[in-house]
Amino acid sequence: MREWLGLLARVVVGGVWIAAGAAKVTDPAASVQAVRAYDLLPDAVVPTVGHLLPVLEVVVGATLVLGVLVRASAVLSALLFVAFIIGIASAWSRGLQIDCGCFGGGGYDPDAASKYPVELARDAVLLAVSLFLVRWPRSRYAVDNVLLPQRRPAEDSPDQGRDQGRDQDQDPDQLQDEHSTVSLEGQS
Repeated sequence: MREWLGLLARVVVGGVWIAAGAAKVTDPAASVQAVRAYDLLPDAVVPTVGHLLPVLEVVVGATLVLGVLVRASAVLSALLFVAFIIGIASAWSRGLQIDCGCFGGGGYDPDAASKYPVELARDAVLLAVSLFLVRWPRSRYAVDNVLLPQRRPAEDSPDQGRDQGRDQDQDPDQLQDEHSTVSLEGQS
């Protein structure tokens, strides 16, 4: 069941990143304006962040949807959501009336204060889903399943309980005789 939840988590979070990045990648000037509106970064860095952020969002989204390097992509996703939560909370606490710029746009928005709680809740839920993928990156239909096949540890082996304490070089027929003897002794 966890692998199906992982697939759902990958598609939802990855889809959000792709939609957010695609909306901004076509209008880099608006993306730069949205970053600048938060008034958190030095002016020299704002254009670089405004141009690179949409590309990063699309890449993180695509890797999550495809299931490529899921844990690393989920870590990046979680870090981005933490940054966005901090940014939105900071704007709200400073009384800024700006569009979050999450899906394009940005700049002044007279209704921004009423949108901040919803935006923070959305990003908090997506952060939690990203952290789920950090903890449990394996999921259905992921490229990682082909590129990085999961080795089954010895303790997960179905024979683990039966073989525990058995010498590796012991003859299986001798082991069967030992089990039979124990069973017979228990019945006497």
